[in-house]
Amino acid sequence: MEFTDHFSEVARSYAAYRPGYPAELFGWLATVAPRLQLAWDCGCGSGQAARPLAEIFARVVATDASAAQVLSASGSGNIVFAVAPARSAPIADGVVDLVTVAQALHWFADEEFFGEVHRVIAPGGVFAAWTYGLPRFDNSAVEDSVLRFYSETVGSFWPPERQLVMEGYASVELPMEELQAPKFQMVARWTLPQLLGFLRSWSATARYVEAQAADPVVPLENELHALLGDSHSLEVSWPLTVRAGRL
Repeated sequence: MEFTDHFSEVARSYAAYRPGYPAELFGWLATVAPRLQLAWDCGCGSGQAARPLAEIFARVVATDASAAQVLSASGSGNIVFAVAPARSAPIADGVVDLVTVAQALHWFADEEFFGEVHRVIAPGGVFAAWTYGLPRFDNSAVEDSVLRFYSETVGSFWPPERQLVMEGYASVELPMEELQAPKFQMVARWTLPQLLGFLRSWSATARYVEAQAADPVVPLENELHALLGDSHSLEVSWPLTVRAGRL
């Protein structure tokens, strides 16, 4: 299937400003995986999930169809980063203990991908995909401004797959015995530049820039600077939705 790279122009921002996932999530994954030998992190981006997986698993294969994302990735020596489509992993049959997809399943949630999961996963192996929607803030005025930016400024530039994110992958059918995951949440304390960097890592922002030859974050930056000043930081949170199953 044709691959559309929504992140090649924002790979550096993605690597620098995407939030990290909670340690409790990886602790839970370690308890449900049958072994801790090999994990495949599919749609790895710049390694946000691969790095904590490598602290638990002996080896991690981290793949992404975007060469720019893989070039921006970093991690320990037991991670192998590779440019590869989700539906064709450079992995032998039946050897993977855990397949993870962090904030990426909406790009390839189809029968062909799940067929590849079935091919590579070991008996009793686990699949887990998670996603997060809009950030929440401890400042309601900032939250309102970011929501307007999301829905109005770049709203028409979101690819249709974004709807799966906003519904928490609820309509994705997992062809396996589903596992009930605990509730997890990401929390960060960010300065204004960190928040703006995060917004510039959105695929819709990149598509806006490409279409309009202008940075849509600049007017928002002026608006938020008037609200926050130079030194104020924000508490930002994202509830995570996890869909998991065992083969």
